[in-house]
Amino acid sequence: MTSIRRASRSLSTGRNTTPGDARSLSSPGCAGPVAQGSGERPGRPEQGFTLVELLTVLAIVGILITIAQPNLKQSIIRAKEAVLREDLFQMREALDQYYADNARYPTQLEDLIGASDRSRSYLRDIPKDPFTGESHWITVNLDGDDGGIFDVHSASPLLAIDGTAYNTW
Repeated sequence: MTSIRRASRSLSTGRNTTPGDARSLSSPGCAGPVAQGSGERPGRPEQGFTLVELLTVLAIVGILITIAQPNLKQSIIRAKEAVLREDLFQMREALDQYYADNARYPTQLEDLIGASDRSRSYLRDIPKDPFTGESHWITVNLDGDDGGIFDVHSASPLLAIDGTAYNTW
C-alpha cells in the first residue's frame, strides 16, 4: 500500500522575515515566493507542543482558577441570599393579604395555599429555604386568642455575608 503525502501550503506575505537575510524570495525551480520565516522549526516536523509550553499554560490556568474561586463561592452565597430575601418578602406579603381578606392570620403556612379553592390561594407553593433546601420555616405566632402566623424566618443557623444570622431576617 502506497501513501501519498500532500504538500502543505503555508500562508506567506511574500516578504522575507528572517533578519539579516537578503536572499531572493524566489527559488529557481519554483513559480512563487518561498516562505522562509513561516514559523516551522528547521529540521523538525510539526509534532505539537513541547512540555515546557504545556506546563506554562497549566501554571497560568491554575493561577487564574485560584484567583477566581473565592469570587465564585461568594457570588453563589449572594445569589442564595437574594433568593431568601425574595422568598421572605413574598411569604410576608401573602400573610398580610390573608389577614386583609380573613381578618385573622393563618394558623399554618399551608393555609396560604388554597388546595381546594385556587382562587383563594395566596402562594402556589411554600418555597424552599435556599440554605436548608427544605420547606421548613421558623414561624412567629401572634399572641392572644386569635394567634396565627404573622411572620416567618429562615430555619438556617448560618451567618450571612454581613454577619447577621439568616434566622433573624
